[in-house]
Amino acid sequence: MTQSVAKSTGGAGSTPAPPVASRKSVMGTRLWVAVLFLLPALVLLGALVVYPIGYSVWRSLFDADGSGFVGLDNYVDIFSDDSTLTAVRNTAIWVAVAPAIVTVLGLIFAVLTERVRWGTAFKLIVFMPMAISMLAAGIIFRLVYEQDPNQGVANAVVTSVHDTFVDQAVYPKARPNAMVSDLKPSDGGSFTSTGTVRAGSPALLPLVGIAPNRLPGTPQDAKAASPASNEVTGTVWLDFKLGGGGEKGAVDAGEKALKGVKVEAVKDGKVVASTTSGADGTFSLPKSADGAQLRLPGANFAAPYNGIDWLGPTLVTPAIMGSYIWMWAGFAMVLIAAGLAGVDRNLLEAARVDGANEWQVFRKITVPLLAPVLVVVLVTLMINVMKVFDLVYIIAPQPSQDDAAVLALQLYLVSFGGGGNEGLGSALGVVLLLLVLPVMWVNIRRLRKERQR
Repeated sequence: MTQSVAKSTGGAGSTPAPPVASRKSVMGTRLWVAVLFLLPALVLLGALVVYPIGYSVWRSLFDADGSGFVGLDNYVDIFSDDSTLTAVRNTAIWVAVAPAIVTVLGLIFAVLTERVRWGTAFKLIVFMPMAISMLAAGIIFRLVYEQDPNQGVANAVVTSVHDTFVDQAVYPKARPNAMVSDLKPSDGGSFTSTGTVRAGSPALLPLVGIAPNRLPGTPQDAKAASPASNEVTGTVWLDFKLGGGGEKGAVDAGEKALKGVKVEAVKDGKVVASTTSGADGTFSLPKSADGAQLRLPGANFAAPYNGIDWLGPTLVTPAIMGSYIWMWAGFAMVLIAAGLAGVDRNLLEAARVDGANEWQVFRKITVPLLAPVLVVVLVTLMINVMKVFDLVYIIAPQPSQDDAAVLALQLYLVSFGGGGNEGLGSALGVVLLLLVLPVMWVNIRRLRKERQR
């Protein structure tokens, strides 16, 4: 009885109950300490993310100057305005095309560079554009896409290839001397004589419109053609010389020959003979040309080929995408190469032993094993291209800017670029956020699944 009382009342030999411990988090940290450390981040998150989103949603319900409540009218305007619909369409094209191309290029680069000695150097070169800001890249590619082949690298290459396979105009912008020549404009930019030519009577075809010091190569002095009884002869020359002087319509000393000009003899609308002028400007046609009209085809005088209008309304969006791909292919390559380094080589070797060729190994083994990394790269780039602004704003010239506009650029132009409608701009910002959210949700869901593995 005494012992039981002693145990119940806590006798001299009993152990005292431990004090109640203060509440801690799972990680062993007091809750108020965790909140204290998270507070600066929460304040910044609220000030820089939550508040702007909330204010944009609220501002999108008011008119341009914010004085009148308009409800959802700004959202209605987005899908009824042609320029905004163009921006929506271009954004969809960016999301569908650019991330896929960058991911595929990154995959190809990552796989191929594993098989060459200089793979590291190649990766460094491909990744280098990532060190360049969007502003600098935009300026670079604005110069690359210049229309003038003497300034734009793209058109310099295109014109070089074109001129290799297609004959260039010999004397662009040259024209007959209307005061003394009977050559008159005809179809296709050509010039045809009003009279006919006769064998034994040399034809004179004087041209002007080009400076003697602008003639290609080292032209010779023009020479009057000698008469011949069995053929039609003549001279094509520049009827002008520096310093002036001489008789118009006559071959004077010091006047330059026009070499390589094509001359056609035409009877009843059909070409019966043709030739080109020699180094001294003279030419000869067979007896069949007797009684024919002479024609200088328009190909002699056509303007030079200046390449492709990269920044015109048709190609401006693909051209800007090209600059984006150039910048971000290195990013995709590095991430995919890191994932490729973790692939079990035994699986690849086993597939080869079983008789699979390299394409089958790549398609059925490598790509499925890299699928998680490819999804990460693709989703990251999709979010990135939805916000693209710098490249479009800098590269697209003013006449083509509306054709190349994306949602981020349209938001800026509507709000601050002369539109002055912050209500519509806020609505565009909300729409852009709503477009990004599904992609972010897919990415978050994927991350959660990976954690559960």
